[in-house]
Amino acid sequence: MNHNASPSAPTRRTRRIVLLGLAGLAMASAVYVVRRPLMMSAPMCMAGRWHGCFDTFNGVVLMTLVALPLAALVAWALARRRRATGVTSAWRMSLAEVGMVHGTVPFVWLTMMPGAGAGIVPGRVSLVPLRDLVTMGPLGIVGNLLVFASLGFFAPMRFAAPASVPRILALGAGCSVLVETAQYVLRLDRVSSVDDVLVNAAGAVLAALASRRWWRTSAHAPSDRPRPAPVPAG
Repeated sequence: MNHNASPSAPTRRTRRIVLLGLAGLAMASAVYVVRRPLMMSAPMCMAGRWHGCFDTFNGVVLMTLVALPLAALVAWALARRRRATGVTSAWRMSLAEVGMVHGTVPFVWLTMMPGAGAGIVPGRVSLVPLRDLVTMGPLGIVGNLLVFASLGFFAPMRFAAPASVPRILALGAGCSVLVETAQYVLRLDRVSSVDDVLVNAAGAVLAALASRRWWRTSAHAPSDRPRPAPVPAG
C-alpha cells in the first residue's frame, strides 16, 4: 500500500474546513462591528418599507446579509440539479453564477442611489484622471474596489471568454462606464468620474487574480458536459 498519497485528501479537506471557518469568523466579526448601524434600518426593512431601507446604505447591506442563506440555497439547488445530469463541475459553476449576482447587484444598487438633488441638479462629469482619488478617502476607494470585485472573481470561473487579465480589466471598465453613464443620464446628483471607472476596473482585476487557480481555461471544458450514460453490453 502507498502510505505517502493517502494523507493528501484529508489534508485538503482540513484546509478547506479551516478556510471556511476563517471566512465565517471574519463575516461574523464584520457583522458584529456594524451591528448597530444595520439594526437602525432593520424595522423599516422588516416592515417592507422602501424609504429607510432600500434607499439607505445600511438597509441595502442588511438585506444583502439577510439574503445570504437564500443565495446559498439557490447555489445548492443549481449544483444538485447539475450533478444529477452528470456535470462534474456543478458546484463551481453554481457558486460562480450566484456569487456574480449576489455580490454585484447590491454594490451597483448603492452606486445608483439618487442624491438629494436628483432630477434637479444637472449631471456632472470629471474626466481628469486621479483628481478625485483624494476626495474619495480610504472608505470610498475600498467601496469602489468592491463594486465589481465579485464579477471579476467569479466570471472567469464560470466562463472561459473573460479568463484573462486584459479581458477582466475591459469587463470591469465597461460595466463601470455603463454605471457612470446611467448616473449622468438619469441625473442622480452624482459625479460621473473617470477615477470611479479606474478604481472599479482595478478591483475587478485584483479579485480575478485571487481566483486565478480556479479559472476555466477552455470554452468546451469536458467537466461542464453531462457524462454519457454507460451503454449496456450485449
